[in-house]
Amino acid sequence: MNDTKQKVREFYDEIGWQQESDGSYQNARYEDLRPVSAEYIHKTRLRVNGALIPTGRYLLDAGSGPVQYDDYLTYSQGYEKRVCLDISIQALREARLRLGAHGLFVVADLASLPFKDNSFDGEVSMHAIHHLALEEHPRAYAELYRVLKPGRTAAIVNGWHEPLLSRMAEPFIGLMRRLSGKSAKKKKNWLEEDDPAGTFVRKMTPAWLKSEVGSRIPLEIRPWRSLSTRLLRWFIHPRLGGKQFLSFVFWLEGVFPRFFGENGQYPLIVIKKI
Repeated sequence: MNDTKQKVREFYDEIGWQQESDGSYQNARYEDLRPVSAEYIHKTRLRVNGALIPTGRYLLDAGSGPVQYDDYLTYSQGYEKRVCLDISIQALREARLRLGAHGLFVVADLASLPFKDNSFDGEVSMHAIHHLALEEHPRAYAELYRVLKPGRTAAIVNGWHEPLLSRMAEPFIGLMRRLSGKSAKKKKNWLEEDDPAGTFVRKMTPAWLKSEVGSRIPLEIRPWRSLSTRLLRWFIHPRLGGKQFLSFVFWLEGVFPRFFGENGQYPLIVIKKI
């Protein structure tokens, strides 16, 4: 296992998938758990179901983590078994508690799947491929395509590198940080930190995905969630019509899926095996 993967595994075994006093995982700090955002986040998570064929024998959850949100459980409701694959043993321990007999659990590398061709009736991968080095991303997508049965679909959620909506918002966030007396947010290099607060992430752009993956594998880019956690926390407030604004954003994402899929923070990448 290379240094990047080892650090990702150590982070999730020792920190990310440890439960805190409120019952949530430490990794939940990357999500906006405020009530004002709850309905929007719930509806965006359920978009994955619309990308999957709803019934089958085996659903692969590639980079499953502990299947930490109840909405994630809905992805395999119509399947006999959910196969959770992760490099973190702690993640799979927690997933077993969530899924019980409905789950099967495999410690393995997302970029080198230990399964035969055409093994799965459906696949999901939530915020996992971006933990790989960029040169391994195409191989991970190719592996997911290889083990998917013909005529079936995979739903993959990851984040874009500096998407348009986030770039547009950054000057306003910078101004608000200065007005509130906060220093500018610094970029982190996880591999060079002795005691990192998070873990390695390498994100891509739509152009890169289409060129490096879409040229080999048929894929469709849809919106999953346009607004990052950072944008939600800075701009969405319960006393300023935040919930109503998010309902409007969700509607816009449905009306203009191509724009928000490629320019929002989190795309839903749908693969259908030919």
